[in-house]
Amino acid sequence: MAVCLEFLNDIVAQLWPNINVAGSKMTMDIANPMFKTMLPGPLASLHFTKVDLGPIPMTVSKVLATKTDTNGIKLDLNVDWKGKADIELKGNMIPTLGVESVELHGRLSVLLAPLTNVIPLIGAAQVAFINPPVLSLDFTGAANIADFSVINGSVRKVILNIINSILTLPNRILVNLDVNNDYFQTYLYPLGIIRVTVDKAFNFAEESKGKASKFFSKLTRSAPDCYTEVTVGAEPEWKTKVKPNTTHPVWDETHDFVVTDYDQVIKLTVMDRDIGADAEVGLAVLTVREALMAGSAQDLSLVKKGVESEGRLSVSTQYFPFSPISDSFSIADHRAEGLICGLATILIAGAFGIKGPRETLKPSVVVKWGPKHHFQTGIQTDAAGVDISNPAFNQNFRIPVTAEMVGGGGGEVAPFRIALMNGEKEVGGVDVPFAEVVGAPMMTLASRFEVGEGTTVRACICLRGIGSASA
Repeated sequence: MAVCLEFLNDIVAQLWPNINVAGSKMTMDIANPMFKTMLPGPLASLHFTKVDLGPIPMTVSKVLATKTDTNGIKLDLNVDWKGKADIELKGNMIPTLGVESVELHGRLSVLLAPLTNVIPLIGAAQVAFINPPVLSLDFTGAANIADFSVINGSVRKVILNIINSILTLPNRILVNLDVNNDYFQTYLYPLGIIRVTVDKAFNFAEESKGKASKFFSKLTRSAPDCYTEVTVGAEPEWKTKVKPNTTHPVWDETHDFVVTDYDQVIKLTVMDRDIGADAEVGLAVLTVREALMAGSAQDLSLVKKGVESEGRLSVSTQYFPFSPISDSFSIADHRAEGLICGLATILIAGAFGIKGPRETLKPSVVVKWGPKHHFQTGIQTDAAGVDISNPAFNQNFRIPVTAEMVGGGGGEVAPFRIALMNGEKEVGGVDVPFAEVVGAPMMTLASRFEVGEGTTVRACICLRGIGSASA
């Protein structure tokens, strides 16, 4: 194992100059527009003018290797980085800010699949943080800025949003190691859903209130106005309703989250809606694996600023594995608000036989299902090493399936639309009936779909219902 760690760390060290260049460019290109929407007033002009991650590479440790169902290898490992960075931010009426050190810690999942019998032996690698990593920044030149805490929090949030949108489950980076690798065989599908019910909270004392609430409570004797935020990995956040003026809020609200790894963390944050900014009452966390082992209902301790409080949060969880059956599409138990009855996964491997002069081609593939779900692959351009007439995309799109989408409301089920684009213009497409996918073996339809004029798109549409809840 020590040899494996040394080998992995040597690879990271060798690739670090390239990671530095790519990561720096990505941070500036993506982060600067985000500041405009996340920071108030003059602070919205803040932007990166320099990003250099420095010479110290990330290191990996505590590797756990397991075999996957697709004849590959899954490596779970710790990633730690204490970098000496050179990062500069500027803004109107704001002194120049610098970041001289960055720390990042997280647990990374590396999927090596499938194994082959020829060099390089591994077809592809998929890399992702199992949960959002922990990030800290050491600023310089910030001592005299009254809004420094806002800047610090916003900069960290922007960077973490970038990481989570690209590199935290369910999002993964795919690295093809073999040109013959089959993306359909490489992709690892989600496992199931965790159904989280936030029941109630109790044992809240005066310290559960925000500063403004404490002030006004002296005049009005009011209690906090609480709600709970729930996240699982990088899945979209869900919030309960606000329960006003009570130290014993009862919600009894339920929401489903897609599970990609049993070590994903369910994070529950009880908040007090406050004047100006909401205040944290307490935080509770458990992994999906811990939820399965504990059973359905449990009272979780709330932690505030690293210290366990007397506050408790009552939650119930149920885990439903995905299954290639459509029965759950019509079961009433999965029809309430916030619940899903299955998952649609669309894989786009590539397009073949695109017509036209190379210099005019900018192909991409658009996937639609009904009026609300619209996705698009990256746009390919003619460059060295790119076969622009037969481009590879190797991208996936997931659509949580609700009862209303599959006829639970009595309407007709929409077909899946796969369209080939050239720039912003659709050049051809195909509608795949929902019933055709349901009727395919294992509810998985993989084909080269004809989109017109002899051009095809290799795609896979996989439907999954949910099985019985795990005890």
